Amino acid sequence: MTNTQPLRPQRSSIHDDTCPSFEEALELVGRRWTGSILAAAAQGARRFGEYRATIDGISDRLLTQRLKELEANGLIERTVIPSTPVQIRYDLSADGRALVQALQPLTKWSIQRSARRAR
Repeated sequence: MTNTQPLRPQRSSIHDDTCPSFEEALELVGRRWTGSILAAAAQGARRFGEYRATIDGISDRLLTQRLKELEANGLIERTVIPSTPVQIRYDLSADGRALVQALQPLTKWSIQRSARRAR
């Protein structure tokens, strides 16, 4: 007897060792304001007021929360400068700079997509 059913391509499992860390990265950068904070840091924001002035519409509470999350995830480095008054700086870490660089193609794609949709 011959099998008359068409052959179906074999599907491989999507879950592999990289999926959990990739999902974690997407979850982190997908949080509200995170992309804007990373972009502001890449553009030179260092002090809290600079971030707030650069990111239109973010509240102080949410900016504080996101900066703490980014610091906890090793993307932002917080430096306390012992002066009067005390100054606090937030800089991209090496991982933060690498992430911003990795997101550049996605940023370009989203701008091009928006332009196409606006036509």
